[in-house]
Amino acid sequence: MAKKSSSSSLESLKNASLLAAFLLVVWGFYRLIFRLPEEVEELFIKPVVWLLPVFYFLRKEGKGISSLGFTLKNLFPAVYFSLGLGFIFIFESLLINYLKYGSFNFAANIGDKPFFTALFLSFATAFSEEVTFRGYLFNRVWLALKNEALANISTSLIWALIHVPVVVFVWKFNLSASILYLFLTTIFGIGSAFVFARTKNIVSSILLHVLWEWPLILFR
Repeated sequence: MAKKSSSSSLESLKNASLLAAFLLVVWGFYRLIFRLPEEVEELFIKPVVWLLPVFYFLRKEGKGISSLGFTLKNLFPAVYFSLGLGFIFIFESLLINYLKYGSFNFAANIGDKPFFTALFLSFATAFSEEVTFRGYLFNRVWLALKNEALANISTSLIWALIHVPVVVFVWKFNLSASILYLFLTTIFGIGSAFVFARTKNIVSSILLHVLWEWPLILFR
């Protein structure tokens, strides 16, 4: 029994490593080469590049979507946790907004997208990214290492790394702004995994992601 458990843990770690490497390479090249409308990227490209491999590995492992945190259990705690921590990350995202635009004069940026379009895109982005990182990667690394903190930190660092291409190739931050942005992104990743570990429900991470990202969308 112990041998079977060890084999399952190794397979989880192997699959998580393959997925992380795939995303870092493929999504990095995508950010370098392509500039498609955000609606196309978040509704079509990202689900294909991020989610299809997740469900491939899920099928390979013979596990259901409940292993990604799709469950009705702890639904209300998931909401409470995400709302509580979310207000902290709202302030963090406002700082990121300042890095992108150089001021807190948000009024000049309102109106780029209709409200409900922006909100829908925010949930679409959160769904793809949180299912991939917290639902799959963090979950599998945690299972393999049997250490929540180590799994959290390691996957959160990968979470930050996958944001390097957008910082460098799309937003073109300077060095100091890039370092600060990636640090704050890592902190969010740690918070999202922490909430997910408490609830085992992907809703918590998705809602937290939207609260973190929403000021960027609303005021850009």
